[in-house]
Order: sequence, then structure tokens, then C-alpha cells
Amino acid sequence: MAYDEALAERIAGLLTKMRVPHEPKRMMGGLTFMVHGKMCVGVEKTRLMARLDPEEYDRALKRKGCVPMDFTGRPMRGFVFVEPGALRTDAQLTKWLDLALDYNPHAPQSKRRGK
Repeated sequence: MAYDEALAERIAGLLTKMRVPHEPKRMMGGLTFMVHGKMCVGVEKTRLMARLDPEEYDRALKRKGCVPMDFTGRPMRGFVFVEPGALRTDAQLTKWLDLALDYNPHAPQSKRRGK
């Protein structure tokens, strides 16, 4: 299992229910949901990945099940993982989606790499 497909389906369903246009994209060994062409949330193994306002980062890390996103040995400020135990209900998952969606309009667009 590369990523938790049930969690990915829950995220897609909630985004659809919230009427948020999104595009799933395979990335970093998991699945990322792009909103307005920007990485917003995703699934890495069994965890949620969320892109949050860097100003909310420290506050988010105090929430149950939230840990820094760390792929390279150095945490990325503004990106967090949320463990499955903190995502049992749709209400819990929706709170994280709301945080990521609140930041999405302000998030910088990734620079496309040349081919």
C-alpha cells in the first residue's frame, strides 16, 4: 500500500461536498489534492499531509496527532502530517481541510521546472 486509499476517498468526498474544485495528483509516494493549481492536502502512507499558513504552524503542532512534515531531515514550516488517530471522524478531518483551504488562496504557486 503506497497510501491509504480510504483516507484519499474521504478527502475527495469531503472536498466535493464542500464544493471545492480539486485535482488529485500522485506525488511524493502518495496522493496530493491540488486546489487552484496548488498543493493543499494529501495522503502519505496512512497520514494526512496539510499545507497550512506558516503563522498557524506552531499552533497546529500542539493539536492531537499533528507532527512536522519531514522528508529530508529538516521539517518544512507550514506543512504538517496528521496521524490517523486524529482523523477518525469526518468532523476531525474537516477541521484540517478547513485550515489548509483557508491558507490555499495565499499560498505561493510552485515554480514549474523546465523539461
